[in-house]
Amino acid sequence: MGARWWDAEGGPETVVERLDGVDYLAGDGIGTAAFLALRMGRPLLLEGEPGVGKTALAQALADAFAVPLFRLQCYEGLDASQALYDWDFPRQMLRLRAAGVAGVSDVAALEGGLYDRRYLIARPVLQAIEAAPAVLLVDEIDRADDEFDAFLLEVLSDFAVTVPELGRITAEVPPLVVLTSNRTRELHDALKRRCLYHWLDHPDHEHEVAIVRRRLPDVGERLARDVVRAVGRLRQADLVKTPGVSETLDWAGALLVLGVRELDADSAARTLGVVLKHREDLEGMRGAGVARLVAADA
Repeated sequence: MGARWWDAEGGPETVVERLDGVDYLAGDGIGTAAFLALRMGRPLLLEGEPGVGKTALAQALADAFAVPLFRLQCYEGLDASQALYDWDFPRQMLRLRAAGVAGVSDVAALEGGLYDRRYLIARPVLQAIEAAPAVLLVDEIDRADDEFDAFLLEVLSDFAVTVPELGRITAEVPPLVVLTSNRTRELHDALKRRCLYHWLDHPDHEHEVAIVRRRLPDVGERLARDVVRAVGRLRQADLVKTPGVSETLDWAGALLVLGVRELDADSAARTLGVVLKHREDLEGMRGAGVARLVAADA
């Protein structure tokens, strides 16, 4: 990536410090992976369960290095035009109508003017290439079709986009590309070889308590530990949807709003819908389940 991204004398600890400065508490593994992606100019593929902080890491890296973040949310049927660029058809039609009213007769010049840069709508990939530097987040790439992997691999090989009507647009400074996946499907081996890889797991108890205290400083130590312990037990249960760190923060925040200082069975039962989002999970934790959830010695 070069010195334009950061101090060349820095190391993984510098990335960890920068992330800490924007309230993202990263471990050494994340710091090293992000450092190598920056220094080697390689995309960083993050895999892990939903809610472990993959998307948040991309945003934190953009904030830490004071560069824009461009997010491409993947979904089934996503194609190149939705990732790269499109033409502003309504504005082109307005130009044609205005030219007709004005009596413009030079058809060739008129058609050429329709494909001017001002009518080009840049999508996230092109936006990141032109921003120089930037962070490009390709979020939940496993939701896109297999063909999208091949397209993305081609773009990531040289960070350039060819618009037939305008020519080739190349990144002056390649963006830091962060890809996230929840592993609903296997990505192409060629794409995975192009990337550096890091698996993000749920944080351990002490790390998650530190995250809660950092993000919600008004939450006391006792409540933070109670909530993190209860969420840890939920993650060990047979649930439809395992709660992530974001649900831990939501639960602690909800309890804070209610004036709760320590988690008990009553407050847990009243607020369980903050952390569990499926009826089956809620019903499975009612009654004795809630009591086990908050028990100090469970």
